[in-house]
Amino acid sequence: MKGKVLIIAGSDSGGGAGIQADIKAVTCLGGFAMTAITALTAQNTLGVHGVHPVPEAFIRQQIQVVMEDLGANAIKIGMLATRSIIATVAQALADFAPDVPVVLDTVMVAKGGHPLLEPEAVEALKAELLPRATVITPNLPEAGVLIGQTLTTEQDMEAALPALEALAAQAVLLKGGHLEGDTLLDMLVTADSLHRFTDTRLETRHTHGTGCTLASAIACGLAQGLPLVEAVVRARAYVRRAIELAPGYGNGHGPLNHAHTVRANPEQMDTSATTYLLK
Repeated sequence: MKGKVLIIAGSDSGGGAGIQADIKAVTCLGGFAMTAITALTAQNTLGVHGVHPVPEAFIRQQIQVVMEDLGANAIKIGMLATRSIIATVAQALADFAPDVPVVLDTVMVAKGGHPLLEPEAVEALKAELLPRATVITPNLPEAGVLIGQTLTTEQDMEAALPALEALAAQAVLLKGGHLEGDTLLDMLVTADSLHRFTDTRLETRHTHGTGCTLASAIACGLAQGLPLVEAVVRARAYVRRAIELAPGYGNGHGPLNHAHTVRANPEQMDTSATTYLLK
């Protein structure tokens, strides 16, 4: 086990996204996951049926006690829900984790369409947390909200990168899963490079928690000492395989198979799976 990741995010009672997906991803990539839960959701593959934010003082306390005792090599941030929670997390990072790399998944809407971030909280997110991030991971709708544009094409993605770069401290991974067509395209832009990642689209309804899982897998890579580009490459490969091997649970957007790197009997370990783990 290598690399400690503090995950600041909401809980998904259905286990497919949020804190539950984050913990699974970090663990199955050989890291150690810790949590500061920001909200509880009553959720399954059909959607979000209720949200209960955690009191801000308790969110701060979770971050404080973890950092003061265990510390973290990377931080992943997911669902924040409200402007006051954003302010609380931003201040807690400044107080207890000023130099720790941060992967910020700009969670705004659940897979089923339920809002997970108050509209008035978007400006707070842009002002208080995006400048602190090592990398942000918006999908096209989220990126569109952040820069006030509608993004529907590859050309839109390329044109949006400078504005997104201006919002984030170091890097942007713009996810193009909402593009039409059979080819998936993600773009990673850093201070000195642009990387394009393409894959063939998988026809499946089992994609619940892909954004959470990807961001946590990237954070795990950073915690384990991987350069950002390598962390993204490994994370994307891990998520794709998790989709391919999804267990088929639920009647809606089903969960991934986070445990595809794990075998119950070590003697029967699929050695190909170990390519996802840091040697």
